[in-house]
Amino acid sequence: MLLIIEGLAMCFILLMICVVGTANGPVGCVYFYEPDVQERVVELGLTTKAKIKKDYALAGVFLFVPILVFVPAMVYFINGARGFMDIFVQITVILMIMGLFDRIFIDWFWVGKTKAWMIPGTEDLMPYIPKKTLIKKWVGTVVGYPMIAAVLAGILSLF
Repeated sequence: MLLIIEGLAMCFILLMICVVGTANGPVGCVYFYEPDVQERVVELGLTTKAKIKKDYALAGVFLFVPILVFVPAMVYFINGARGFMDIFVQITVILMIMGLFDRIFIDWFWVGKTKAWMIPGTEDLMPYIPKKTLIKKWVGTVVGYPMIAAVLAGILSLF
């Protein structure tokens, strides 16, 4: 039960990054879009390449610090996990909950089925998450998150 709560906490962090980023419209999170959409948004004068780069770096900090610091800390200090396999499984479960939330709620539903992420002047570039990118994101979730978990478990199991 604790792992589910921790996974939901990570979902909340991801959701807040998106909510804050899109508070003034979807252009605020244009760094999540494909390069052709980013270029069009810059051409339309809605943002600049420098702002996209800065916002991307900031979002990365707010996303990867929790993944690389909070998740291992929760697993080690709150859950008391010890040993590579115990740590690996717990980190993987938390990251997979967050990953599934990202793929299903954010990508498929919020971005794909609502108009909340639609940027006027880029409608011809939809869908914003093309199949090739969607496949990469799913592979990143299913393969990448366990790889991150393995590295973090390896580090934590040294303590």
